[in-house]
Amino acid sequence: MKIRFDLDLLRTFVAICDAGGFTRAGERLHLTQSTVSLQLKRLEEIVGKRLLERHTRKVILTNDGEILLGYARQILEITFEAQSRMSEPEIEGVVRIGIPEDFANRHLPGILARFTRAHPKVQLQVRCDLSVSLLEGLSRNEFDLVLVKREPQSDTGILVWREPLVWAAAAESDVPWHDPLPLIVFPRGCIYRDLALRTLDELKRKWWMAFISPSLAGLQAALLAGLGVTVLAKSALPPGHRILRPEEGFPDLSVTDLALHYAASGPSKAAILLSEHITESIDASGSLIMGQSVAERSALAGIF
Repeated sequence: MKIRFDLDLLRTFVAICDAGGFTRAGERLHLTQSTVSLQLKRLEEIVGKRLLERHTRKVILTNDGEILLGYARQILEITFEAQSRMSEPEIEGVVRIGIPEDFANRHLPGILARFTRAHPKVQLQVRCDLSVSLLEGLSRNEFDLVLVKREPQSDTGILVWREPLVWAAAAESDVPWHDPLPLIVFPRGCIYRDLALRTLDELKRKWWMAFISPSLAGLQAALLAGLGVTVLAKSALPPGHRILRPEEGFPDLSVTDLALHYAASGPSKAAILLSEHITESIDASGSLIMGQSVAERSALAGIF
């Protein structure tokens, strides 16, 4: 029997796996939990195999689910790339883009690679740096667009990504109970650092800077070495860590936003095309926590 895959069903399946549950997958895809459940059930009927084991607080992939998940990601990626190539205009030019290192390492390589395959005549010049440095560079006309971290209550730029921040330490470390608390942080100007210090000061807890690095890899290495406690986006934590909980004296933190900013001179057609590709790629992966289309977000930011 030939299996005919439905892209919407595959997208829902991937979202469930990435979000870790039906409710959060529904939030990402703007669907009700019952609709998500029905779509997964329909996909399981199509393939004739059980893909997920449902437990009280989490879902676990079956062996068949593990196999299909890899194919589903490839199918969705190649479909999006084909749609982009067929629907987006042929264009050329140079786009200078600035990206925070932690986001660039985790999410952007695949997105940028697909863009360059779809638009081989557009040259990308990518620079990774702290958000504050990227905004300074944008003001000096060193970039055409930048993706920068911002406080969640801010409305500057176009929101394209959101995820929770967490406290973390090495899995077997006892540093969370040290007084003063050793901290692993980015240099001055990082909103993760500012949030950590502000939270600890409000708790009247003593701290000291045990390790400062502009590099995400440096922070991750220091974390795993047990040199201190850090605040990072949840998806940036390396294996071998543990998340610190409120009952241990580390209160829940806010989310981190990633927003897109254009140069004051206005974006070129190539820059607009790249920004739309980034936001649409994130939408397609189910990782965008917003209910607005690319055009709506751009209009709100006064781009068009």
